[in-house]
Amino acid sequence: MAEDKSKRGSTGLYAKEGQTNNGFVQNEDILETDLDPSSPAAGPQHNTVDVLGPGEPDVKDVRPYAGMPKEVLFQFSGQARYRIPREVLFWLTVASVLLLIAATVAIIAISPKCLDWWQAGPMYQIYTRSFKDSNKDGNGDLKGIQDKLDYITTLNIKTVWITSFYKSSLKDFRHGVEDFREIDPIFGTMKDFENLVAAIHDKGLKLIIDFIPNHTSDKHAWFQWSRNRTGKYTDYYIWHDCNYENGITIPPNNWLSVYGNSSWHFDEVRKQCYFHQFTKEQPDLNFRNPDVQEEIKEIIQFWLSKGVDGFSFDALQFLLEAKHLRDEVQVNKTQIPDTVTHYSQLHHDFTTTQVGMHDIVRSFRQTMNQYSREPGRYRFMGTEAHGESITKTMVYYGLPFIQEADFPFNNYLSKLDKPSGNSVFEVITSWMENMPEGKWPNWMTGGPDNVRLTSRLGEKYVNIMNMLVFTLPGTPITYYGEEIGMRNILTANLNETYDVGTLFSKSPMQWDNSSNAGFSEGSHTWLPTSSDYHTVNVDVQKTQPRSALKLYQELSLLHANELLLSRGWFCYLRSDNHSIMYTRELDGINRVFLMVLNFGESSLLNLKEMISNIPTRVRIRLSTNSAYSGREVDTHAVTLASGEGLILEYNTRNLLHSQTAFKDRCFVSNRACYSRVLNILYSLC
Repeated sequence: MAEDKSKRGSTGLYAKEGQTNNGFVQNEDILETDLDPSSPAAGPQHNTVDVLGPGEPDVKDVRPYAGMPKEVLFQFSGQARYRIPREVLFWLTVASVLLLIAATVAIIAISPKCLDWWQAGPMYQIYTRSFKDSNKDGNGDLKGIQDKLDYITTLNIKTVWITSFYKSSLKDFRHGVEDFREIDPIFGTMKDFENLVAAIHDKGLKLIIDFIPNHTSDKHAWFQWSRNRTGKYTDYYIWHDCNYENGITIPPNNWLSVYGNSSWHFDEVRKQCYFHQFTKEQPDLNFRNPDVQEEIKEIIQFWLSKGVDGFSFDALQFLLEAKHLRDEVQVNKTQIPDTVTHYSQLHHDFTTTQVGMHDIVRSFRQTMNQYSREPGRYRFMGTEAHGESITKTMVYYGLPFIQEADFPFNNYLSKLDKPSGNSVFEVITSWMENMPEGKWPNWMTGGPDNVRLTSRLGEKYVNIMNMLVFTLPGTPITYYGEEIGMRNILTANLNETYDVGTLFSKSPMQWDNSSNAGFSEGSHTWLPTSSDYHTVNVDVQKTQPRSALKLYQELSLLHANELLLSRGWFCYLRSDNHSIMYTRELDGINRVFLMVLNFGESSLLNLKEMISNIPTRVRIRLSTNSAYSGREVDTHAVTLASGEGLILEYNTRNLLHSQTAFKDRCFVSNRACYSRVLNILYSLC
């Protein structure tokens, strides 16, 4: 008992003295336990008030220690020295959260729109029948494209664009479609297509496909029903009465086919003439019929549901014709009307770009927008309007608040038939000056219906043209084989009765120097391979440090990694018959790319005279002659050989687009500025 008293006294003294407790203190739960007063264990050491003394607890002279009862700790927490820091920390936390939210909102508000996938990298156009044959029948196919996807990724391509593969006859290079929902057996099966889509997406690539809604094949079921006046299909095509005597058709008017002669053909079954803008095997659909528009909408939806990422809509200017049948005006009004048989001999005011045509194009856009709601799955829409003026072409971008195409394909560089700095300059400025504000440009140097670059301009201009399209603002588009400098074949062994010249640019892709250039293991190919395939092929060029393929890969990599090329300003300095010069620059980056491209004879340029603040020596970032890359040149005297191009790089704070003298010579599609401090892009420049 004396021992217990001694312990209690000791404990009480210990607490009252307020000394630091360095030992074990009984658990708080034990202290709070209700004990029987008669129990020997019950004592004053378990009473908080007893610990601190009788009456209300007094904590003025007591310091908190580990294990102190919570009732006492609450007394301490109310003291100013504990309460004020706690409140300060609370409000600091609130302020920090609000500041973080405000900063996030501000960053979102000032951030420029991210580049979409069709803006962020080059497109690669493949003529399906000529890329790779997987089944030894001499024709390229869908599985062949899938087999070569690894090669396409080495080019840093973002989008694969494949030409028409629908079930069709050979007429007009498979543009007379018999069934828009079927794969032509020559290219494979629907399963092959689905596998190709999946493989493309697995590689991180996108897929767009050709679609010509203007006409079908005369073997299409719709036409067969229409010529027999079957139900709603009766008016799916454009029919008119015409005279037909002794095997000779007297058409309703003088309208001409693109391929020449009358665009009206008499049908023996229906006993009327049907209208065709192209060959007689390709009757035009009647887009003034709502049922036709609905059919086309469903076809678009069909392929979008298959996973395609967009379309290239071709021949859209032909969708509508004037309701009246008035003759079109002759270019040469004195020419005898019966001798007017060529398409170029008429002004096509009643058969192209009619009122309401763009409403139909917008309906295509609206259909595709329904499939663009899923994050990261925006569906691209491109249009081809060959032969249109630059002002009519720009209308396909849409109106300020009504979107049509993401861009109409720009094939003006594909039409250049002789190298000239001035001619290249005119193509660039005509597009940039006419393009609606905020829209996105694109550049292509070739295509299935154009003479190949090497055959058109010459072998030495392949590299410089590839350098051009990769350093201009916008999306570069490459026709298969242009990256290695393929040329047109000289002869074709295919019996065609129209526009045979376009066959020569569709020859098989040259993969290696084996039989058939590695395109096919079969005994024949649908078109002959070019005679130079032993030296101009992928296998040879991928091992040559100065090959066209190597430079193409370096250019595409530079385009992917440099903000100056993807988001920067374009400012042109000068052009003449020989050369063209322009810069790419971005606010916030004190570094400039200067492109100097020589399309004429060898020349000596004094860059100091043109750009006052350019350093005396600048670095060559890339050159069409890879031996020069990484070297420095004296800006007082830059020597350029014929067909040579340089990408020069130098530091400066005095950017050209901010100078008054260059105000009308600089363009930007999607303006952005760079913050070096935050390492972000912002739009409030």
